Amino acid sequence: MSDRLSALDASFLYLEESTTPMHVGGVAVFRRPKAGFDYDRLVDLIEQRLSLVPRYRQKVLHVPGRLARPVWVDDPDFDVTYHVRRSALPKPGTDAQLHDLVARLMSRPLDHTRPLWETYLVEGLARNRTAVITKTHQALVDGVGAIEIGQVILDVSATPRAQPENLWMPRPTPSPAQLVLDAVAEVVQRPGELVENVRSAAQDAVATVRKTADAIGGVASAVRTAARPAPGSPLNVRISPQRRFAVARTKLDDYRAVRRTHGGTVNDVILSSLSGALRTWLLSRGEAVTASTTIRAMVPLSVRDADSAGLPVGTINRVAAYLVDLPVGEPNPVVRLHHVSHAMRAHKESGQSVAADALVRVSGFAPPTLHALGARAASSFSKRIFNLVVTNVPGPQVPLYAAGAKMTEIFPVVPLAKSQALAIGVTSYDGGVFYGLNADRDAMSDVDVLAGMVEESVDELVGTVSG
Repeated sequence: MSDRLSALDASFLYLEESTTPMHVGGVAVFRRPKAGFDYDRLVDLIEQRLSLVPRYRQKVLHVPGRLARPVWVDDPDFDVTYHVRRSALPKPGTDAQLHDLVARLMSRPLDHTRPLWETYLVEGLARNRTAVITKTHQALVDGVGAIEIGQVILDVSATPRAQPENLWMPRPTPSPAQLVLDAVAEVVQRPGELVENVRSAAQDAVATVRKTADAIGGVASAVRTAARPAPGSPLNVRISPQRRFAVARTKLDDYRAVRRTHGGTVNDVILSSLSGALRTWLLSRGEAVTASTTIRAMVPLSVRDADSAGLPVGTINRVAAYLVDLPVGEPNPVVRLHHVSHAMRAHKESGQSVAADALVRVSGFAPPTLHALGARAASSFSKRIFNLVVTNVPGPQVPLYAAGAKMTEIFPVVPLAKSQALAIGVTSYDGGVFYGLNADRDAMSDVDVLAGMVEESVDELVGTVSG
């Protein structure tokens, strides 16, 4: 019997529209080694590591008549060079040109007739740099145990780890008749499946998502603020198919210094910094900001729950999304931090959040996967209860390499949901904290200004540190 998509995975296919492509992305910047880092090297590296991500050679096949959810099948025409592509900026390529390219690539939906991923090698960046842009459909990221192509190409040293040769032969594609027979067999075993499949055939994706939100593991179970609608915000508008992308670069030591002085966690400092940046951004737009003004963020966190009893310490068995009202109306940066810390502490006490060091220890370099899981959590809930998504995933504090090239920066690209003009991904890596701001092109023409305000907000908090 074929490997059928879960109801949640299928929902991301049904929910996809021209304005809301359902892929998560990443932008990794590398320093070119003397030996070079070119397209052929990247293709060879990915081809060697594809056995670690077998789903990346599979495509989605729909069942005739939508009698059941689609299945994963091996792509008999799989061509790695279709998925690994080459791009270049006019030398010397600037960061602004790279961000514009990222925005254009992320605006395009993936081809559903092929395996649902793409990787781009971007040459021509100034200062002897090369970028790798990844796009992975959320249907591929089907659990905390899943891994993503951006992970498997990275090594802890400039010498790539040995990977045994693995001759891949595609399994035969099931015939339409076989797909129908399998679907009928499942209906006999689980009659309730037929109802869900009919809904899917009618593209009632909203009903499907609501039914399957708990597949992530009781998402937002500890949230008390969900009973109230999210405050009005210019972040919640009808969005277009086109995107803008901007980044902010900060230092992890700055967050640690703030934490040592004022308490809380690094994640609290990040959310407080975003609160300050959003406050300044609203004021720059002439928006009314009062002492009680808030912006509600959905913040996915990796957690343990009651079912994890007996598992090793640090084990992650679900991703839970918490709602946090960011205090953008508060002018004092330290008071903002205390507000955020208080809100997050309540979630930690009720949800058994996994500490950042445990997360890194368990997952290795898993930011791409965990950002995708965060985006899946956000997509499963009504957009009326939050204003934007903020995913923060800690990464290793040691250098990583791809084909001998050292990765210097990594920026997440979190997809937008309907009526969400902005999504922010944050990843810490090798002493840096890197923000990726994915925004609607029409609603957020000033997203690069907001990115600059993030850096200024961090500096404002650092300025409160004594000594």
